[in-house]
Amino acid sequence: MDNLDISNSFEDFGPDLFIEAVEDYLDTEMTSFSYPLNSYINRVYELQAADGTRFVAKFYRPGRWSKQALIDEHNFVLECEKDEIPVIAPIESNSGNTIEEVNGVYFTVFPKRFGRNFEICSEDDWKRIGSMLGRLHNVGAISDAKERIKHHPLLSTKQEIKFLKEGWFVQPRQMSEFNKLADDIIDTISNLFDNTEFIRTHGDCHTGNILHRPGEGIMFIDFDDMMTAPPVQDLWLILPDRAANCKKEINLLLKGYRQFRNFDTSSLKLIEPLRIMRMIYFLSWCAKQEKDFKFQHNFPNWGSESYWREEINDLHKQLEVIKNC
Repeated sequence: MDNLDISNSFEDFGPDLFIEAVEDYLDTEMTSFSYPLNSYINRVYELQAADGTRFVAKFYRPGRWSKQALIDEHNFVLECEKDEIPVIAPIESNSGNTIEEVNGVYFTVFPKRFGRNFEICSEDDWKRIGSMLGRLHNVGAISDAKERIKHHPLLSTKQEIKFLKEGWFVQPRQMSEFNKLADDIIDTISNLFDNTEFIRTHGDCHTGNILHRPGEGIMFIDFDDMMTAPPVQDLWLILPDRAANCKKEINLLLKGYRQFRNFDTSSLKLIEPLRIMRMIYFLSWCAKQEKDFKFQHNFPNWGSESYWREEINDLHKQLEVIKNC
């Protein structure tokens, strides 16, 4: 592709630059229409071709994923599409790829799909999501994603804790408590993942990433956090409360899931450990973009002593839940 003059500042990414990049990607004339879509990490825009066709272009934040990690994500989604699982798969560029690069920024283009976030209103809705996840996990188990995160306490969580420590993101007065607490968390939950199946998963499967299209049904969207993880990772985020308070919802999900795939019920014990892992992941996620203007605007209290006091307190509470399960 042409080496467009994109600013080194990801925040300065402008329409005159990304529209031209998408024109080259699709080999299609685009209009000047561009509408920014909500995304903390990446830059995502809805665009329109001259013939009126709408597209969504995603420009990935530099340094977050390698090219092969992005290919791992796209391969998973394309395999799901091939298996007729409702997803939104990336479009191939005119050179036959789903990832292109412009001045160090990887990007891809998706077809625009209109819909609304799915609201779970009935027992059938729970079973329907479960059955779709069972099908998705059958595809996820077919092959590996070697460049994606393996969501294990001794790997992903330990690395995130290390990043927070070495970057001195925790306030000095609270660093000692955080270090001790982090060690306690790793020691407490790591063995729970022994003898657990790890497969490719959506990774961020909450209801905000399930789209309902009238007349067509529901589909999974936004595989940006796709990871290798226990299958239960894609079930617990959908639940409205802690596992102990969601036995009915879990049973309905599994009833649908088991129509297509077996599920190891012993892995349900990982739900609360996965919750504390996500809490640590979120802290690391914030730290990695603390200098981003959009982040500073949305999280003005990030990094303060009061912020860390509250976060450490929440981690203590969640650890107690895990120890008392």
